Amino acid sequence: MSRLAIEGASYVVTVDDADTVLTDTTVVVEDGTITEVRPSADGPVDADEVLDARGRLLMPGLVNLHTHLPMTLLRGLAEDVDLQGFLTRVWAAEGAVMDPATVELGASLGALESLLGGCTTQLDMYFHHEAAHRGAVAAGSRHVIGPVFMDGPGPDGLAWEERIALMRAWPAAMTALGGPEVPVPAMPHATYTCSPEKLAEVARVLGEVGDGHRTLLTTHVSENAFENDDVRGRYGATPTEVLSGAGWLDGAAPFVAGHGVHLTPSDRELLAAAGGAVAHCAGSNQKLASGALHWEDVRGSGVRLGIGTDGCSSSNDLDMWQSMRQAALLARLTSGRPDVASAHEVLRAATVDGAHALGLGDLVGSVEVGKRADLVLLDLERPHLTPVHDVHALLVFAAGRSDVTDVLVDGEVVVRAGRSTRLDTADLLARARERGATAGAAARAAAEQP
Repeated sequence: MSRLAIEGASYVVTVDDADTVLTDTTVVVEDGTITEVRPSADGPVDADEVLDARGRLLMPGLVNLHTHLPMTLLRGLAEDVDLQGFLTRVWAAEGAVMDPATVELGASLGALESLLGGCTTQLDMYFHHEAAHRGAVAAGSRHVIGPVFMDGPGPDGLAWEERIALMRAWPAAMTALGGPEVPVPAMPHATYTCSPEKLAEVARVLGEVGDGHRTLLTTHVSENAFENDDVRGRYGATPTEVLSGAGWLDGAAPFVAGHGVHLTPSDRELLAAAGGAVAHCAGSNQKLASGALHWEDVRGSGVRLGIGTDGCSSSNDLDMWQSMRQAALLARLTSGRPDVASAHEVLRAATVDGAHALGLGDLVGSVEVGKRADLVLLDLERPHLTPVHDVHALLVFAAGRSDVTDVLVDGEVVVRAGRSTRLDTADLLARARERGATAGAAARAAAEQP
């Protein structure tokens, strides 16, 4: 049995049900599970390893509820366009360059960026999901991914039958690849790229292969107004109504709607009744001019909200601290109220609410005895974090990824003193630069084709 003591944290922001904040506290981790949260005054802990947390803040790892990690290699290749223009450029680039080896490299790079910034769990959607999972798990992430579905061949060139076969094989393949416990997800791209009949088939197959596993359904939903108009024109229904008709909101598996900017009131009612969640990607939505999600309307409907970054070829980075801040400020701007999206609410959205949305709320998302140790330490000895008056406001409105010093995932220290313990960072960056140059040239050439 391995025993780790994180000793003397100046603050422990637990994000438990009462939003408890502790001071001068020691947290004990045994074989990856939090077993004690005790006052440091109780004395030292007999442990195999000790992390000195004096002058630091301990909190749960951040949960990115919607991203596309391998797009790190495509950052900056689709600028000054809306969602539809972005997809046109990016799909051409992906078809040209994003083979499994490149996807694995991009996922490792994206997972490293995420972990160094305190994000321990990512709900990732990308082609060549097995390669992406291999790359992210190598970095130490709690990485949630599954097969992507589209009616047509898509950038990966797969036929529908091949995608279904990958879904059937994924639970065993995911187990073989290892990594922290995550659900088995199915990830159709959207209701405008996957027909209602095939969406229903995906849900049915997931139910068959997911027996004995946690499962999850996720897709892009109502990201911009054009999408809503397009889907209504095809099916006479909103994207959420299409999903409901395809059996996605029957409660058999947790459901995460990516973006959800243009949900109607009846859409929100459907999601709330199903216990669904929305991954709010404020930065990407603003950058692509997709619109502004109204935080108080979604929350007021009873829909769970989590925070996402989207992929970094649309938002351009994987910074969850910035995403939290953007979500809070946008909510106040659109509502005209300074009390909407409180720091408590936003921090919960980026941690425990995101974990619950994934069906992992019993495992991670808060600092509590019995949960797995997905934890982050921040250095409080910084001018912008001194003094501390409101610790939740400090985290949402002042802290950033450069303040993260150490990160644990499943009890393993995967970032120590700001450096990965898993990856040869210099080698990874060198390979990413080399492949990125090739990818950029190929992507630009592909985008210029008529």
